Amino acid sequence: MAPPTSARIGIIGAGAAGLITAHTLLRDGFCNVEVLTRDETPGGVWAAERVYPGLSINNVHGKFRFSPLQMPPPANATATGGRLSGEDMTAYMESLLKIRPSGNHTDTWAVTEVENIIFDKLVLCTGGCSEPKIPEELAPERAKLAGSTRPVLHSSQFRAKLDDAIRAGGIDKILVVGGGKSAQDISAQLARRNIPVSMVLTTTDAVLATPIPYPAIIRKSKYIRLPPSMQFSTEIRILGSCRRFLHTSWLGATLVHALWTFLTWASFWVLAVPSNSPLRNAPSLFWTVRTNDEGTGSKDGFHALVNAEKIELIATSRAVGHAADGQSILLDHGRSVRAGAVILATGYTSSWDGIFDASEETMNDIGLGRHCVSESSITCRGDWSYTTLTKLSSTSFKDDQRAPSLYRGIIPAKNILRKNLAVNGAIFTTNNGYVFEVTAHWISSYFLGDGFLRLSSSTEEAVAWTDQNAAWLRKRYPDTLTYANESYSADVAFWSWPQLTDGLLADMQLPTMRSGGNVFTLPFKVIDLNEIKHFREERAAIRADSASSAH
Repeated sequence: MAPPTSARIGIIGAGAAGLITAHTLLRDGFCNVEVLTRDETPGGVWAAERVYPGLSINNVHGKFRFSPLQMPPPANATATGGRLSGEDMTAYMESLLKIRPSGNHTDTWAVTEVENIIFDKLVLCTGGCSEPKIPEELAPERAKLAGSTRPVLHSSQFRAKLDDAIRAGGIDKILVVGGGKSAQDISAQLARRNIPVSMVLTTTDAVLATPIPYPAIIRKSKYIRLPPSMQFSTEIRILGSCRRFLHTSWLGATLVHALWTFLTWASFWVLAVPSNSPLRNAPSLFWTVRTNDEGTGSKDGFHALVNAEKIELIATSRAVGHAADGQSILLDHGRSVRAGAVILATGYTSSWDGIFDASEETMNDIGLGRHCVSESSITCRGDWSYTTLTKLSSTSFKDDQRAPSLYRGIIPAKNILRKNLAVNGAIFTTNNGYVFEVTAHWISSYFLGDGFLRLSSSTEEAVAWTDQNAAWLRKRYPDTLTYANESYSADVAFWSWPQLTDGLLADMQLPTMRSGGNVFTLPFKVIDLNEIKHFREERAAIRADSASSAH
C-alpha cells in the first residue's frame, strides 16, 4: 500500500490559508503538493493586483503572520499601534511563497481549466472574498441598457480600474454603494486624492477605536485583549467562576452589556463621530462580527474625512437601479443621484460555486452546501441559558437561514470518513494567522490518517456536531449566516479564536493554553506564534509513540 504522503494534493487558492497549508503539508512529508490560483501573484485578497494605497486591515503587527516567517514592523508602528496596510500584507505573502521546507476514481478530483488535473486529495483555500456579489439591478449590463457609458465596477476591481473610474468621473462625483470596510477604504482613498466622492449606505459596520495604542499585553493576551473578548463575550462553553457569573446572572449580564456599550461610546468619541451622524447607525459590538478596528484613528482616515466633509454620506438609502438618463443611480426613496462612476462595495458570494458545479445538488453531494435545519431541530440541539443572550438586538429565526455543513469548520461532515477533501480559510475569525496555521496542521494529520487525531466516528455524529454548532451561531450571532457566504462562515470564532484553536489542539492531543502561566498569570500572557512553531515535531513525536505502542 502506498504511503499517505505519496498522495497528489491540490490546493486551490494562493492566499494566506493556501500558502501555509502547502508549507505545512510539504514539511510533513507530502511530496506531491500543487497550489492552483487564477491570480498572477500570491496573496489572495492581498495579491498585488488587488491592493491599492490606503487599504488597511483589521489586524495589528503579529496577528496576521505565520510561525515560519517573521513579519517586519509596519511604518509608524509606534504611533499607530502596529496597524497593517495592504502593502504590508502583499510583501509578506510574496516572502512566504519563497520559503521551501528541507485509489480509485470516486476518491479523486478533477480540476478543469486548460487541462484536466487529477488529485487524490483537495484543499479549498479560496476564502469568502474573491467572488464579487453584484445586485442584478446594479450590474454593468443594466447600466448599458439604460444608455450609460460610465464605469460600473465592483470594489474588488478598484485597483485595476481606478484610473478609468477617475477619468470617467470628471466633474461628477464617484458614487460608492455600501457602508462596510471596503466602501470606507475606497471612499477615503478617493477623498485623499481630492476626488469628489459620495457613499450610499443603509447601515455601516460597528467600530472599535482607542485613545492610545495599547501594548501587547492587552492586544495579544488570552483574556484581557481589547475588547475583553473571552471574559465579556459569551461563548459556547463558559469556563471559570468569574465568567459564569458574568454570563449566567442578571448582574453579570448587566455589567457585560454595559461594558460593550461603553466601548461603543468610547470608540465614537475617539473618532469624533457626531451624535447625529449616520455612522452611528451600526450594529451592536456584542452581537455582530461586522466590526472594524480603527486603532487610534488617523488624521486622514475615513471618519476624519467624513467629519471634514470630504466624503458625502447619503444615508439610510439603498441604490435600486440605473436611471433612464444614463447618468444617475436610483435610490429607494424615489431620489436619484448623479454619478460619473459607480463602485459597488456590495460584498461577495461563495467562492466555491465557481470551482464546482454551482448547482445545489452538486454542492450537497460534496458536502459543502449549507443544509436546512428546522427551528425545532436547532432549538433542541443546545440549551445555552446565558443571561447575556436573552435580549437579541437582531432578527429572529429565518426559514432561509441554512446551517454550515463543515465539521470543525474544516471537513464536509458527510464526507468526513473519506479523508479526501478539506477547507482552510472558511472560519470567520480575528486572528487569521494563528487559526490558519493550526488548521493546516489539523488537515495534515487528517490526510496522514493519524490515529491520534480525534474525529467523529461516523457521518451522523459529524453532522450532529455541525447542527449543534449552527444552533450556537444562530444564538450568539443571529444575523451572521444571512450575510456571510458559506465559504467564510463555516464556523465563527470572532473574539473566541483561542478557544477554537485549543479545541483543534485537543483533537491532535497537543497541549492547550500554550501561552503558559497559572490561574493568576494566564490572563496576562501574550499569545505568540512561537508557541506553535514546533507543531510538526510535536505531532511526529505523538505519531512515533502511537506506532511504538501499537507494536
